[in-house]
Order: sequence, then C-alpha cells, then structure tokens
Amino acid sequence: MNSVIIIIIALLVLILYLYGVYAKVIMSANSVREAISGIDIQLKKRYDLIPNILTIAKKFMEHEKSIFEKITELRTKAMNSMPGSAQKFAAEAQLDSQLKSLMVNVENYPALKSDATMVQAMETYNEVEEHIAASRRFYNSALTQLRNAIQIFPGSLFAACAGETASYSYYETDTASKSSIKASDYL
Repeated sequence: MNSVIIIIIALLVLILYLYGVYAKVIMSANSVREAISGIDIQLKKRYDLIPNILTIAKKFMEHEKSIFEKITELRTKAMNSMPGSAQKFAAEAQLDSQLKSLMVNVENYPALKSDATMVQAMETYNEVEEHIAASRRFYNSALTQLRNAIQIFPGSLFAACAGETASYSYYETDTASKSSIKASDYL
C-alpha cells in the first residue's frame, strides 16, 4: 500500500515537472511574440513621427529632396516587412541610417535647428529611438530565453509538441550603424 502511494506521488511530481517544462516553452514563445509586438509599437510611433519631421524640415531644406524621398521609401519598406524577420531588421537599419543623415543635415540650418517645432520633433524622435532600442534589447533577451527553453533537454522534447521553433532572428545592427557618424561626410 505504501509503495503504491509513493509511486502515485512520484508520478504526480513527474507530471507536474513535465507540465512546468512545457509551460516554460510556451511562456518563452509568448514573450518573444510580446517583444516583437513591443518593437512594432515603437516603430509605429517612429513611422508616425517621420512625416511630421520631414514636413517641418522640408520648409527649410527644399534642395535636400532626395533625402526626403529615400526616407519615405524606406519607411514604407520597413512598415510592410514581416515583424521579426531579417528583412525587417535590414530595412530598419537602412531607415535609421538615413534618419541619422537627415539629423546631421539639420545641423546645417540654424533657423531650422532653433525652430521650436523642429526642436520638439527632434526630442520626440530621440525619445522614440530610445524606446525602440529598449524594445530590441527586450526582444533579443526573450528570444534567448525561448532558444534556451527549446534547445535544452527536456524542453527540446516539448518544443516539437508545442510547435515552437527558433525561427526568429536576433536583432543585430548593420556595420554602418556600428561606426560613428562624421558630420563632415554630410556637409
């Protein structure tokens, strides 16, 4: 009788442990999805802000038309890319690079640089960029947790059952974004 109770308790403990592993895989996958959503929310803020910055800057920088067109084109490309994909990350890196170029060009226009509306737009842009960076760090952390959960035994057994794979890409900056910006290149 005692051995039957011990076996039942051992089975219950094993079942609870296995359920915990399965639940961890599911929670990790959901954290990655949440992180992707967080990045998309911050990128949406950026996408909404870009036309305002361009409109303000256009008044002062009519001859910089090619920069505005390129940023608009890259914004559309980034908005239409699949969240969490390498293509989205590449489009975002190109957009970020062009926006930095625009910000350096803004420095050449003292009237624009001192315009209150432009200053507010630039401050908002910087705040949004900080939130995007934080969201990307959270995403990479959540992706690491998911990969650990589905690649380490016994989670690897449950990953297939749950239909979870490590198909997401880490967010990495491109080589151009890692180098410092030289204002002289844009003057």
